[in-house]
Amino acid sequence: MSDAQYRALTSELLAGIERQVDRWLQDDVVDIDADRTGGLLELSFPGGSKIVVNTQPPLQEIWLAARRGGFHYRHADGRWRDTKSGAEFWRTLSECASEQAAKQLTFDAPAT
Repeated sequence: MSDAQYRALTSELLAGIERQVDRWLQDDVVDIDADRTGGLLELSFPGGSKIVVNTQPPLQEIWLAARRGGFHYRHADGRWRDTKSGAEFWRTLSECASEQAAKQLTFDAPAT
């Protein structure tokens, strides 16, 4: 993958997370604050816990840090997959967010 393709994919990934959080806020589902600085997106949950999604351009990875642990993802076959377990990014993000918000939350991959 070229650096430009990586930047486009990660930009859409972060924007997709932000759009979902904005919808939840608008619909009064859950109060999650999203703060994005460049390639780093920090989600702050009720109760003070955080999830951090960070781009890693030199490695062409996405890193996810949550209470459950830290995960590294590479893009393969149209999906971001954990480099150790093969788990899909959006599923893990949804599971971590649900745990930290104490309610079922589902993030969907942006349509490409």
